[in-house]
Amino acid sequence: MIEPDLPSAPAWTDAEIGFMREALLEADRARGMGEVPVGAVVVLDGEIIGRGCNQPITRHDPSAHAEMLALRDAALRLGNYRLPGAVLYVTLEPCLMCAGAMLHARLARIVYATTDPKTGAAGSVINPFPDRRLNHQTDVIGGLLADEAATQLRAFFRERRETEKARRLVGF
Repeated sequence: MIEPDLPSAPAWTDAEIGFMREALLEADRARGMGEVPVGAVVVLDGEIIGRGCNQPITRHDPSAHAEMLALRDAALRLGNYRLPGAVLYVTLEPCLMCAGAMLHARLARIVYATTDPKTGAAGSVINPFPDRRLNHQTDVIGGLLADEAATQLRAFFRERRETEKARRLVGF
């Protein structure tokens, strides 16, 4: 039997791993606020220019996803909403809202850790990034530190379920 040629996992650089670790730290910051642990950093010319962690609950803002906040931070620092040449590292595959903002910002590349099979807009559910009908296309690759990001998310939701179960048992 002949095995099909499958794409191999990329050889991640130490810099890429370091940037995703920074995004994981941002995700941990979100968890500390009671938010779903998703974190993001925007990198330009090897330097982090934007950071964000999920805060829709804290900010009462449905658009306060980690990616959106990191893009806003980077745009403010550069004085321009367009971020050509920048790379966004995020711990969870972006949703459609964030994908639209990333395309609008003209990012060069997006690197995400783990997939989101329910709302992922970088190939899991939908993928606007390579669509030639749009005025910009962005390279996207996933899987960098996927196990760490998935473990972080699973632990958060397991803890949340256990807390809810305990509340029901004591009548709260």
